[in-house]
Amino acid sequence: MLLLSVKAFHIMAMVTWFAGLFYLPRLFVYHAQCPDNDTLGHERFKIMERKLFWGITTPGGILTVASGLFMAFGLDDRGGWLMPKLTLVTLLVGYHGWCGILVKAFAQNRNSHSHVWYRWFNEFPVLILIPVVILVVFKPF
Repeated sequence: MLLLSVKAFHIMAMVTWFAGLFYLPRLFVYHAQCPDNDTLGHERFKIMERKLFWGITTPGGILTVASGLFMAFGLDDRGGWLMPKLTLVTLLVGYHGWCGILVKAFAQNRNSHSHVWYRWFNEFPVLILIPVVILVVFKPF
């Protein structure tokens, strides 16, 4: 019963984290496209980015990692697939940190990337999520 509850909690936290990881870079795209003379627009994006990063994405990431580690090591739910999965999750944590750096850069009016760069940046979590799901569902080794 405990494992089922932890797994359900983990899934909810993971959905929250990924919602932020997918939407935040999309906000960066729109923010980078915002005309320089649109002060109100820039301020609105700064607020949205800050609230999404600190209010939704970061708590979701922390809860995802914590509940995932609890399941992996606390409940003895291990296999050969676990280390590759943890490696991919570590990459996502790094991506999350990079998003935080970009939120700060936008907040300080120091964005140095184009909207096209952010469109490509936005694809990274998808490239990581697919093998993670394959590892978890099929547990190939």
